[in-house]
Amino acid sequence: MKILIAPDKFKGSLNAVEVCDAITKGIKINKSKLEIISCPMADGGEGSIDIINNYLSLKPVELIVNDPLFRPIKTTYYFSDLTAYIEMSSASGLSLLKKEEQNCMNTSSFGTGELIKDAINKGLTTINLYIGGSATNDGGVGIASALGFQFYDRLKKQLSPIGKNLKSIDHIDDSQVNFNFKEITFNVICDVDNPLYGSNGAAFVYARQKGANSLEIKKLDQGLINLQSILIKYNYPNVKNMPGSGAAGGVGGGLVSLLGAKLISGIKNLIEITQVESKIKDSDIIITGEGKIDLQTEKGKVISGISSLARKYKKPVIAVCGEEENNVSVKLGLKKVYTILEIADSISDAIVNGEKYLIEIGSKILTDLKKNPEKNQGFAEKEGFEPPEV
Repeated sequence: MKILIAPDKFKGSLNAVEVCDAITKGIKINKSKLEIISCPMADGGEGSIDIINNYLSLKPVELIVNDPLFRPIKTTYYFSDLTAYIEMSSASGLSLLKKEEQNCMNTSSFGTGELIKDAINKGLTTINLYIGGSATNDGGVGIASALGFQFYDRLKKQLSPIGKNLKSIDHIDDSQVNFNFKEITFNVICDVDNPLYGSNGAAFVYARQKGANSLEIKKLDQGLINLQSILIKYNYPNVKNMPGSGAAGGVGGGLVSLLGAKLISGIKNLIEITQVESKIKDSDIIITGEGKIDLQTEKGKVISGISSLARKYKKPVIAVCGEEENNVSVKLGLKKVYTILEIADSISDAIVNGEKYLIEIGSKILTDLKKNPEKNQGFAEKEGFEPPEV
């Protein structure tokens, strides 16, 4: 019997590789001779390139760029052949700022644009930009500014490319852009499907966690509305209703419009890179997981992607998580869900001691499969599934 372990990270606790290792240790506590395949996953959000590095031979490029508040920061992007792999959070991420510094009215994606510019100048012709974990709500004008675009108000004053200035943009000047974007493939990889603005848009859904208050959120939403109207005025594509255009504070829509970028589902991108579909097809049971199973899980997260592929090949899926909300597992068709909070003393305990609890859960998964052969569709009777030695 072959078990595939294909989880996302447990944010704030363990990365995806560590999650795989912990569950594997738990299964092997019972001296199981089962074949266990680890396939750490990501959904295009923060930490995706760390996962990709497990599957591709990427070469690093270190660079000093601007952080979200225009301070110098040393960061890294990667490349393979003529393709750059850039994580927005490495230059424009919320985690780069202290709590008191976080406010997407004042932050910019400019540093991410500097990474892209360097990659293009080095002759790379495909840019894969992973946009999770951003600190910004600037509609991508920061990235565009680093590439030569200039944004002005009605008085022809050049604007700093930050969130609060979106509502003042009246004029776009691309005369300083030195790149032919038709010769470059821009792939913007994201894990959400929010539109650019409105009640389910970038500002109303994500700006609060980036430090904006209620009044500022309304101003940021108005700014994105204005940005879209100015883009249309200058004959750039209308992206307001495009799923994912609101990703990373509007970077998704801004880059589709200004650079001709293509929005790509993060989980689909990682499924292709990791070749997890063939591993699912060749496995008897799949264990996946992430820190929290909630309504967002259905919208392009790792568990959703893995579950969809498993259904295609009629493979049962077990999920492991920190906690589950709203009984989402039923909609996803999961066979069983094991949550750390069921055995941990508290959320902080679950985070700090995540490895210990995942080892315990790994052991329990194997024991449960053996104890309930009828419920588990006969897996316990397959060759190689010996009784656990407790």
